[in-house]
Amino acid sequence: MRRIALVTLVVDDYDEAIRFYTEALGFRLAEDEPRPDGSRWVVVEPGAEGAGSGLLLAQGKNESQRARVGDQTGGRVGFFLHTDDFARDHARMRAAGVTFLEEPRHEPYGSVAVFEDLYGNRWDLLQPAA
Repeated sequence: MRRIALVTLVVDDYDEAIRFYTEALGFRLAEDEPRPDGSRWVVVEPGAEGAGSGLLLAQGKNESQRARVGDQTGGRVGFFLHTDDFARDHARMRAAGVTFLEEPRHEPYGSVAVFEDLYGNRWDLLQPAA
């Protein structure tokens, strides 16, 4: 079986990003290991271990990488967080301070609302239609 295991997300600060993804979005910290070059291998996952893709949080090392923090997809929604209970997760995330850019919508494909991560990357919180 083939699957995309990790997607790199360039961040300003490892610990700040870990806090946001684990506390505000409810992800779990799967890995946080130091690397010989002084960087860290940091992986957060939205579900149970082995249940899907994760994010490799990579601290920008140079001007070019740092310039992409928060705008990795040119302002488009670039990440899609599926849920099995939209109302529950939307309420929990709002209470944790997550910025939603719109009110929830109910579309033929499911319930959805666009939110920003701590750097401004746009995400869909989405409960697909049954």
